[in-house]
Amino acid sequence: MVPVSGLQESGHLGGVVLARKPFGGIRKVVFDWFAERFPVTPWAEATRKVFLSIHRQMPRSHAEKYELKTIWYWYPLYCLGGLAFISFIILTITGIVLGFYYVPEGTITYDIEGNPSSAAYESLVFIMEAVPLGFVWRGVHHWAAHIFIAAVFLHMARVYFTGAYKKPRELNWILGVLLLLLSLGFGYTGYLLPWNALAFSAATIGINMAKSIPIIGDATADIMFGGLALGANTVLRMYWLHIFILPLVGIGMMILHMSIVWIQGIAEPH
Repeated sequence: MVPVSGLQESGHLGGVVLARKPFGGIRKVVFDWFAERFPVTPWAEATRKVFLSIHRQMPRSHAEKYELKTIWYWYPLYCLGGLAFISFIILTITGIVLGFYYVPEGTITYDIEGNPSSAAYESLVFIMEAVPLGFVWRGVHHWAAHIFIAAVFLHMARVYFTGAYKKPRELNWILGVLLLLLSLGFGYTGYLLPWNALAFSAATIGINMAKSIPIIGDATADIMFGGLALGANTVLRMYWLHIFILPLVGIGMMILHMSIVWIQGIAEPH
């Protein structure tokens, strides 16, 4: 008698061709790929020993492993991700305060002397001159944005030069690249909100770049800038991107990014 397993491998049983499971091998390869990078962890035990996990995050043994005496200079660079996250929290707090007074209206008006203005720009002037400590809130928001983008970029550079993007951390590297692009989107949309001469010039460059994309250029410009020409809809579109869509996507991606770091630990320099 032929074993059933042998019959299943041959695909025949009494002259009848057995149906094979499609994509079975592909599913196994995909499952093994994820299982190798994200092994099953006893979460209750990991939670109970969270302080051990904190010590596990910081590479402490690579000085002995690589017999290096100057490895200490890497340590400050491992704080860049945390610096970016702290900057994001500051940006969130100051952005909420500024949002109470900002008016996302970009319709151009002219005063009696013929000088152009808009409700968005006038609300910015009101924040700087009339709101108590308004110039402080805007200044902190302004410089925190610079620190945020610089910290994200330097964090990515540290990950690259220490080889921390290699197996098994490929997914987190891709996620980090997307977060870098997202941070640039934060910076660009926020740069346009004052709707002054600099913002209008930056918006002009942006919409021309969007329209230059083959095939989907006009559709991209319409989605991103609220039309094929700059106007009041541009400010409103940038406002919603800046305070709702980008933060919603960014917070979700940051939670996922930091969760993977917590599971896998921070890589030692390669």
